[in-house]
Amino acid sequence: MASTTTRADKIDRLAELTAQQEAHGGASLWREAFRRLRASKMAVIGAVIIAVFVVLAVIGPWIAPYGPTEQAWRGEVFPNQGRFVGPRGENWFGLDHLGRDEFSRMLVGARQTLLVGVVSMLIGLVVGALVGALSGAAATLGGASGKRLDSFVMRVTDMLLALPSLLLAVSIAAVMGQSLTTVMIAVGVVQVPVFARLLRGSMLAQGGSDYVLAARALGVRRRRIVLTQILPNSLSPVIVQATLSLATAIIEAAALSYLGLGNPDPAVPEWGVMLSQAQRFFDNAPMMSVYPAVGIIITALGFTLLGEAMREALDPKLRG
Repeated sequence: MASTTTRADKIDRLAELTAQQEAHGGASLWREAFRRLRASKMAVIGAVIIAVFVVLAVIGPWIAPYGPTEQAWRGEVFPNQGRFVGPRGENWFGLDHLGRDEFSRMLVGARQTLLVGVVSMLIGLVVGALVGALSGAAATLGGASGKRLDSFVMRVTDMLLALPSLLLAVSIAAVMGQSLTTVMIAVGVVQVPVFARLLRGSMLAQGGSDYVLAARALGVRRRRIVLTQILPNSLSPVIVQATLSLATAIIEAAALSYLGLGNPDPAVPEWGVMLSQAQRFFDNAPMMSVYPAVGIIITALGFTLLGEAMREALDPKLRG
């Protein structure tokens, strides 16, 4: 339970820091954050990595020199004999165990990897935000029933946070069966408690702001304050977490594909599937594993750098 408390404390701390930052001036928050992001080398590097990844994912199928399933050089590869073709003029990354162009599969696989990461994050964001908003609104509006609802939702969230994220994702994927949709849902469900607790904590922090007290003094209904003021002003940490969760989603989705719980069609290129296929031939063709692994690492690094830079830009303790 110690690890659960630590994760929960970090989430609540991010919500608290954002609320403190917004208390210094709502309109200037994003201008100041954007100014600091432009001056941050970490943010620039992360943004460049993400931009390159997104561009390749979008145009990859059109610029790939060969079809990702085309086995034009199968006669040159003999996996049983440990004979593989490495990088050369017509095949920049060499050939895989079926004689397919590895560079083309990397380009096309980027789209699948991005799709899985984005959809998984959106599932976690939407469901988590709904749960967090419900819990935060119940706690903010007060009342015995609201507090009981908030307590119940948070205890369920804490139980989900107590489970290792990858273990929970594997369990969900194993129950639902092997498919790309299963991977998206499994990884998305893992993200739900993080977004839920983060938004709920941010709403509670906003509940004590001066503008909320002023609105109550003017007789504005609590429900209207929650929906029109507290909730919109509590979304900043959720946006930051969404960026960080993309990195986590890509890694966890690749892990599920590596474990054989991803797309059942091995011909469809996806970096996690490619890594799983390459493990059998690591001794004779290690670069088959290196290419997708490096792609996953660099992409996750880009989202992590940008997310951390956004978090620091919103931290009131780091304001100049």
